[in-house]
Formats: sequence, C-alpha cells, structure tokens
Amino acid sequence: MSCWSDLYEQKKLSPAEAAQTLSGCTNLILGMGVAMPPRLIEATAEALKHNDLPQHLNLYYMHGSEALETHLLNPELHDKVTPRSLFLSGHDRRAIKTAAAAGISNWIEFVPSAFHQVGRLLTENIEPDCFFVTVSPMDKHGYFSLGTNADYGATVIRKARKIVVEVNRFMPRTFGECSVHISEIDHLIEADVPLSEVPDFEASETDIAIASQVAERIQDGDTLQMGVGGVPNAVLGMLENHKNLGLHSELFSPAMVKLIKKGALNGRLKHLMQHKHVFTLALGDRAMFDFMDDNPSIVGFPASWVNNPAVIRQIPNMVSVNAAIEVDITGQINAEQIKGSPFSGTGGQLDFVRGAYGSRGGRSFIALHSTAKGDALSRIVPELTGGAVTDTRMDAHNIVTEYGCVELKGLSLTQRVKALIGIAHPKFREELTQKAQDLGYLGR
Repeated sequence: MSCWSDLYEQKKLSPAEAAQTLSGCTNLILGMGVAMPPRLIEATAEALKHNDLPQHLNLYYMHGSEALETHLLNPELHDKVTPRSLFLSGHDRRAIKTAAAAGISNWIEFVPSAFHQVGRLLTENIEPDCFFVTVSPMDKHGYFSLGTNADYGATVIRKARKIVVEVNRFMPRTFGECSVHISEIDHLIEADVPLSEVPDFEASETDIAIASQVAERIQDGDTLQMGVGGVPNAVLGMLENHKNLGLHSELFSPAMVKLIKKGALNGRLKHLMQHKHVFTLALGDRAMFDFMDDNPSIVGFPASWVNNPAVIRQIPNMVSVNAAIEVDITGQINAEQIKGSPFSGTGGQLDFVRGAYGSRGGRSFIALHSTAKGDALSRIVPELTGGAVTDTRMDAHNIVTEYGCVELKGLSLTQRVKALIGIAHPKFREELTQKAQDLGYLGR
C-alpha cells in the first residue's frame, strides 16, 4: 500500500491547482450525471472567470448536473465555454432557458449519437484533451472505481491525454470494467460531496395502466432493460412474483434493488454474465448507492459493450422498456425533441430496440401516455412534430398507451395506422383518421 500511497500524495492537488492543468486543453470531457465532479467544475469556472485559462473550452458531456448548471453553464461564461451535450438533463434545460433570458441563444449545442457509440465518438472523432470524473477512494492495490458510471467514462479514461479525478468517499466501489489504477491518472483532488440523487418516480394511474400491459407480457427467466420514468418503475414493481429474471440494462435504479432483494431478479438463467446485474450508469438515492458498494453482483461495463445491439441480441428473451414523447401513425418514434428543440437526447433507446428484437424471443416496448398538456394534445400524431426520429418505423416493435398495446412488426402501413389510432385517446381518433386519409394511408 505504501508505494501507492506515496504516488497518491504526489498526484494530489487542490481544486484550483487542478483547474490550472487545463492550460493548453481545448476539449474537456466531463463524467456523466452522478460522476460529474462538482469541485473540479467549480474550480474550472472560477479559473475562467478570473482569466486564468486563456483558451476557449469545449465541454463534452451527457446528463448535466446541478454543479454544471450553477458554475460552467453560467451565461457569464458564454464567450469562454461552448457546452456540447450528447444528452440533456433538467439542469441543461434550465440552463438553456437562463441563457435565452440573458439574450444568448443556441449556446448549449446538442451532439446526436447512439449511446453505444459515444465512447468512440469522444476518443476518435473528438480529441479528448482532458477528462474530469468522480471516483471512489483508492483501495490497497492502488485502484479507484468509476462506481455509478462506466458509460463512456471507462472508455475515455483510457484514452484522454490528461486525466484528473475527484476522489469522493460517497462514490460506491463497483466491479466490471470500473477499475482505474493510480498509475493511469495524472492528478487527483479530494472532495467528499454527497452524490446527486434522483427521487423515485411516482407512478400515476396512467403509468400503472400502461405498465400492467407490459408486465403481463414479461415471463419468468426474461432479461430486462428498463429506462427512466414512472412506467418502467411501475413495471418493475409488478414483477415481484416473477422468477429468475435477469438484468442487462443501460440504467441501474432503486426499483431494481427491490427486485434483487426479493429474489425475483437473480440472473440465474442468463446466458451472458450469469448471476451478474449488468449496467452502464446508475441514477438513484443513497440507499441504492450503498447497496451497490462493494457488491460483486453489480457490474458496470462501458456503453460500447452494454448497449451494443450485437451484444444485446446474444441474450435470449431480452425485454426492453422505454418511453417516447410522440409516435406517428406509421410507427416512427421521437423520444428526444419537442417542437424541434432537444429535450433529452438520442441515448440508448435504439440500441436496445434493435438488440431486443434481434434476441431469440426478445421484445421491445415503447410506452407513452396517449395525451399531453392535460389531454389537449395527442401523442399519437399524423407526423412527428419534434424534428427527430429516435427509432425508425422499421425498428418499432410494441407501442403501448393506456388504451392498449400493438405489435407493429409485420403490419402494412394501413394496418399500422389503424392499430395506432386504436390506442390513441378516443377524443383524437376521428381527427387522426381524417389526417391519415389526407396523407393517403387509408381509403376514403
């Protein structure tokens, strides 16, 4: 331990000193979500404010944090920083509104990318000058852990020109490809800041109505991928009496912990990583982080592997459940934009839609409420209004609203149109039928 402790001390800096190491760096990549290091972010913002870093910084990241919103997404820095997000969070959306109110438009730029390609994009298509990320404390062998976030971090940390980590005792130690040795990093700071938490999503009556239709189509022995939101959480809550479920999921969440403790989620029948709960990022609360800590059954791998459709399709009976903003009457799915403006991002939805359908016995489900804005708008639409196609109509498998579940594979355009109008809110069905006729999908 002593030799690694000596190296640890040699590489330790104050946050202000760590920010100075960005001199000469153009592209700064930040860890995602929970792994976004708050003290390094704050110190970097201070250095920019005081002109201690003369060069312009390009920020690349996914799922911005409160610290990012507060410090680096401050409109005062708009002429010194260009944020480029590959997936927007609520913090990013608020920062966009704050900048717009200050007369700064199109400051936070959106970079489209399927999640399984993000690590490659950030290390091949973009020069990774520096990487900032939060890690767990070092163990006796000199290893830190990326904890909650293997995602693109496990890829970038091997290839960035300069690596600075924020050591935080609250970050859990996880297994898989999350280990990083002291010899692999350039500098470190210490900052024991409680990790950002995401409260459990409360399921509405509509969420429960949708979730029940998905849950009844999940069988004992299936392997699950669940997205974020009330519907996936509600689905997981309905599976407590299932047996031998497996997990191979982009996201690890508190609802999954409950199923593991119940014994329903055990990975016993998985053909790939048997008995292991596979994830690439985790969002949740302190209790979930504590459950993950030093738990050999919880394994994090980079999104380039977890989300790769070629890997997913190797898992029999793979079930993918995700949400959408709108679906058009031919089956095109928009899960990322509202009226042309990015709301979240491309993410890993298409990765799992394709991977699950390629799996023997696999199924993917896209869940959405039939309406928005207090029933004023239909979310089953004649044509997508968001300006983005997250999943093509060729990829769409099962679409679910509170009015039913339709399987689109094998249906003609006319059959699809009728099926999707059938699960739209009743008040919009006549209007949708008329629009479908005008577009030539139905006979007059």
